[in-house]
Amino acid sequence: MTTTYDFDQLIDRSDTDSIKWEKYNGRDVLPMWVADSDFAVVAEIRQALQRRVDHAIYGYTAVSNRLIELIVERVGDRYGWDIDGRWILPLPNVITSFYLACRACGKAGDPVYVPAVIYPPVSVAPGYYSMTSQPIPMTTRDERMIIDLEWLERQPADTAGLMIFCNPQNPGGTVYRRDELQRLAEIAVHRNLVILSDEVHCDLLLDKDNPHIPIASLNPEIAERSVTLISPSKTFNTAGLGCAFAIVPDRKLRARMKTNPYIVPHVNLLGLTAAEAAYRYGDEWNRQQCTYLAANRDYLIEEINRIPGLRLGPIEATYLAWIEVAALGLDNPPRFFEDAGVGMSPGRDFGDPGFMRLNFGCPKSRVELAVERIKNAVGGLSQGE
Repeated sequence: MTTTYDFDQLIDRSDTDSIKWEKYNGRDVLPMWVADSDFAVVAEIRQALQRRVDHAIYGYTAVSNRLIELIVERVGDRYGWDIDGRWILPLPNVITSFYLACRACGKAGDPVYVPAVIYPPVSVAPGYYSMTSQPIPMTTRDERMIIDLEWLERQPADTAGLMIFCNPQNPGGTVYRRDELQRLAEIAVHRNLVILSDEVHCDLLLDKDNPHIPIASLNPEIAERSVTLISPSKTFNTAGLGCAFAIVPDRKLRARMKTNPYIVPHVNLLGLTAAEAAYRYGDEWNRQQCTYLAANRDYLIEEINRIPGLRLGPIEATYLAWIEVAALGLDNPPRFFEDAGVGMSPGRDFGDPGFMRLNFGCPKSRVELAVERIKNAVGGLSQGE
C-alpha cells in the first residue's frame, strides 16, 4: 500500500537556527528565499538518522560500498547512464566543487565561462583563483531561459578552459533538451572546455515530458571532459547535513579534483546516512513532492501573471520561481517585497536586478498568502501609495 504524504503540513521552524527563517526573525515576513523547502523529511531518512545516532559513537566514517552501488544503480535506471563507482567523489557540498574545478582546470588570468544568470556561488568562485568569470549571455527558447549557445560558439578556441553549467537551470527552472545539450557538448569538445555540470536539482522535475539528461551521458567524448554534480540535498530537503557527489569519468581530471582532507573535509557520517536512506527509500515521497510542487507552480504562474507589472514564465524543474519585476520601476525591489511581507532572493545577486526569485517549496497556504501580499503591495503602487 502506497503511503500518502502530507505536504500541506505547516511545521514551525523557529528556534531551530534555520538560516531561512532566522533572517526575518521577529518580523512578519514570509521567508521564501534560500533553496531549502519547508516539507518534513521522509520518515525513512529520519529513522536511519535516529538509528545511527543511537549507536553512540560518531567517529571518522567512510563512504560505504552500499551507497556507491545505490548511486551507480540510480544513475543507470533514471538517466540511462552507465557509470563506474570509481568515478564518484564524495564532497561536503556542491559549491566546494566549483572551487576545486577552478583550481584543477585553469590558472590565474584564465576565463571561466558561467551563465550570466546563475546562483551566486558559481560566478564568485573563479575570482578566488584570480581567474575571470566570463558571463555567457542568456536567451529564450519557447519562453525558456537558456545560455546563448550561438554566442558561445563564436568565442575563440582556447588551449584549455572551464565552463560551469547548471541543469536544471537555477534560477529559471529550465530543463535542457537533448539537442541543446548535444550542441553544447560539441562546442566544449571543439574549444577544449571542461564542463562542470551542476545537476543538483535533477530529481525535482515538474513535467513528465521533460526528462533530465546528464550532459556527460551523451557520449564518451564529452564524458571524459565532464564533472557532474549530484546531491540528495535539494530533492530530499537535507541540505543542512552536507553531502554531495561529483561523477568524474576521466582518471586524470578526477585526480586533479581530489583534494587534501585538511582543506576540504570528508562528508560527515549523518550526511552519508541520510543520502543512503534517501536514495533507497525516498523516490515515492519525491514523486508526490513533485506533483505537489507542480500544483504550486501552476497556481503561482496563473496568479503572478494576473498582477500588472509582473511576469512569470514556465518552470520545468525546481521549486524556485524567477519573477520579472522590472516593469514596476522599483528603486529597491527586495525591500519593497519585504515591506509587503514576502522575503525573496534579489535578482541582482543572480545577475539580473529586474527579477526576484521566490521559493515555492512550502505548503500551498503559504504560497497563497505570499500571492495575496504581493497583489496588495503592487496594487498599492498603482494607486499611488
